[in-house]
Amino acid sequence: MRKKTVLVLLLLLAGMLAARAEEKKAPWKVSGQLEEACSCDAACPCWFDSKPTKMTCGGGQVIFIDKGSYGDVPLDGLAFAMMGQSPEGKSMMESMGNWNFAYLYIDEKANPAQRKALEAIAKATSPPFAPPERTKTRYAPISRKVEGSEHIVTLGSYGSFSGHLVSGGMGSGNPKIVLPPGADPIHKEYSQGRTTKQTYNDAGQKWDWSNSNYMYSKFEVTSEDYDKFNAFMMQTMEKAKAEKKKS
Repeated sequence: MRKKTVLVLLLLLAGMLAARAEEKKAPWKVSGQLEEACSCDAACPCWFDSKPTKMTCGGGQVIFIDKGSYGDVPLDGLAFAMMGQSPEGKSMMESMGNWNFAYLYIDEKANPAQRKALEAIAKATSPPFAPPERTKTRYAPISRKVEGSEHIVTLGSYGSFSGHLVSGGMGSGNPKIVLPPGADPIHKEYSQGRTTKQTYNDAGQKWDWSNSNYMYSKFEVTSEDYDKFNAFMMQTMEKAKAEKKKS
């Protein structure tokens, strides 16, 4: 039964990615910073295709754009966020496309053209975590304060999290994770930390926890990077489907 379920999910995900690849899109590029937090203990095992440390992995990523453009639409100083939750007892990768929910938040200060551009980039840089009926887009103020080592991210009235990087071994620097199995171009390298607090009160959720997983990175990516990544993912899923049919 589990093999059949995984095969169905792979077929659905492959179809979603193929449909995205066929959409007409403008070339884009963004550089900025990733702020991410979830309910797992640090470091989140979901990026290694392991099951979450709690029954589910609930959390999200916030992208703060320093410089960016989508076609001729400027995106400097804007942000977007994705919040979601995996099903109970399932790893992030095996449940891709079937999450409990996946909500996209677009910076409310963006104008209409910028909102469309941010939504397009958000979809391009995040897998289709949940089916359409469990996916929503909202517009909200997205902000961040840095107080010493603490990064405080606020998603309007929907929630917030604060986190800090942990000290690395041998008395210097912060631990970095490079090319985890679940990495996409934005997550190919990130620094590891812990939350001080995380709350969220949308999608029927009431999260309130602390001392959980926190991640931070600086990045520079383009639409070409994600076209190559999606092509690689399609090939990987085709191989996985072929192996599942044989077993």
